[in-house]
Parts: sequence; C-alpha cells; structure tokens
Amino acid sequence: MAKIKRLFNDPYDVVEEMIEGYVGAHKDYVKMCDLDEAQGRVVLAKDAGTKDKVGVIIGGGSGHEPLFIGYVGENFADGVVIGNINTSPSPDPCYAAAKACDNGKGCIYLYGNYAGDVMNFDMGAEKADEEDDITVETVLVTDDVVSSDNIADRRCIAGDFFVFKVAGAKAATGADLDEVVAAAEKANANTRSMGVAMSSATLPSKGGPIFEMEDGDMEIGMGIHGEPGVRRGKIDTADNVVDEIMEPILKDLPFVEGDEVYVLVNSLGATPLIDLHICYRRVAQILEEKGIKVYKALVGPFACSMDMAGMSVTLMKLDDELKELMDAPCDTPYFTQK
Repeated sequence: MAKIKRLFNDPYDVVEEMIEGYVGAHKDYVKMCDLDEAQGRVVLAKDAGTKDKVGVIIGGGSGHEPLFIGYVGENFADGVVIGNINTSPSPDPCYAAAKACDNGKGCIYLYGNYAGDVMNFDMGAEKADEEDDITVETVLVTDDVVSSDNIADRRCIAGDFFVFKVAGAKAATGADLDEVVAAAEKANANTRSMGVAMSSATLPSKGGPIFEMEDGDMEIGMGIHGEPGVRRGKIDTADNVVDEIMEPILKDLPFVEGDEVYVLVNSLGATPLIDLHICYRRVAQILEEKGIKVYKALVGPFACSMDMAGMSVTLMKLDDELKELMDAPCDTPYFTQK
C-alpha cells in the first residue's frame, strides 16, 4: 500500500485539531459552542441565537470541507455539528446546536440523507423539544440521482450547498419556521447531482485509501463517501465523462428547454480547477444545446471527500424565489457574496 500523502499528527486527533485550527483562523466569523453537550463538536456563527430569526443548523461527518463547517456565517448557517470522518455527529451535539441557535422561532436541521445522521439528529431534535421546548424541523438533501430510484431514499453530493444557501437566506428575511422549511424543500426538490471518482480518499486512521481502485480507473456515480456507483472503467476524456453524467441528471427532474439553472461543478478534493473548468465548458455546451439557460455558475471545491480525485455536477432549476435567495448577500469563510 502506498504511504499516505497527508499532513496530520495523531490520526485520532484529526477532527479536534482541524476544528481548533479552523476556529482560530476564522475567529471573526465563528466561535466554539460552550455548552457541555456540544462535546467540542459544535461551531457557531459569532451572533448565533441573538437575532429574531429561525436558527439554521447544518452538519454531518468531517472530511468534506469546506462542507459543512465552511458555510457558517452571516445569512447562511448559524451553527454546524461535526462528526468524525465520514461519520454522523452524536445526538448531544445536535441538541446543543439547537439550544445555542434558537431565539424563540425554532430551528431547522439540514444535512444529507444518511441513516446515522437521521437517527442522531432526530434524537437531538427530540431532546430540544422535551427539555427546552424548542421546535426543530428537518430537511434532508437528496440530490444524487443514481443513488436510488426513490427520491426519498437518495443520498447527497454537492446539492447540500444550494439547499443550505437557500434556507439561510430565507431565515435571514425573518421568515417563520414553516416558510424556511418550504424554501429548503423547494431547493432540494429542484436540485440534481451526479459525480465521478478517479481515486479513493485516504483515511488517516487507516493510513491509506478507504477503498481500492486501480490506477487509471474511474467510477461513474460514486458517492461522496465512496458508495458504489453505476459503472467502473478506464478514465475517459472530460467531454465523455460529462456527457455520461449529464444525461441522467437532465432526465431525472426533468430539466427541459426554457428552464433556467444554477450550475455547480465541484471538486471532490484532488481534482484541480483547470480540469473543473474544462468540465464546466462541456456542461454549458450541453445546456445550450438543450435550450436551458445558465443563470449563474460556481466552479471549485464546495463539497469534498478529502483527497479523492473526482468531480460532481449539480443543477438547480430556478424560479424567482430561488433566484432571489441564491443571490442574497452572505458572508462565511468559504462563500461570500454582496
């Protein structure tokens, strides 16, 4: 096995040391939650729980940075709950985040549709209700088109980013909890993604790759944690890979002539911007051929899998409300717009 090419100390301290470094580097944006139940795994916006708004809480396993921790800040998320690498957070930190972010209007949990996350966030919500009379609603992100035929059973890839952005912007308007939930559900319902992996991520505690993949191979449709995709074969040209990814994305909603979309071409960690922009070029060509208008596009590492080589494409079909919420100002360490 090739030696892992990562920089860390004790592999079992990776998450704690990452959080310590992150909060120290971005102290103008975030702070640690000081509640005992947080267990050092909840990071808050500096003003969390002080505004007359719904508390927006995101979270999941580590290893996907800048997702989730990078999107805590003004008019985005109020708090994040952080699990071990590729592992759901524990229930008590989920509860602590709700307690810290609530200011009387309730909270919304937003995270990818994974069984462990669902169980532990649900337990956190129950505790918030029973012990503090805090209402917590949940919207699961289910954008990965090839993970299941049943949308409710699908996992997420980079569609998290769009759903979080919309919910954070809606909450910032002073909307009530039901309205924030409705906006997040609309964003999720109109978002579709698919990815390709060309290598495994490496796991510090294992000292090597999470799964085996031959050099020169790719897997179409692989999940962000290395979940099986739909086809493994030799790495193809950028245009051919994008063609294969875009076909199921476009068919699934479906996206049709006259639609307007927000596009995200996302690195899974190791794939550089030069490659991503080559891929975006082909995405734009396909959309133009289909008569689908690109409203705006983002290209870069938004939802990663540590050092995995690969990329994903996400489209969100827009209406006037989603445009307004996506365009709303926000300020976080890893995404800012005015």
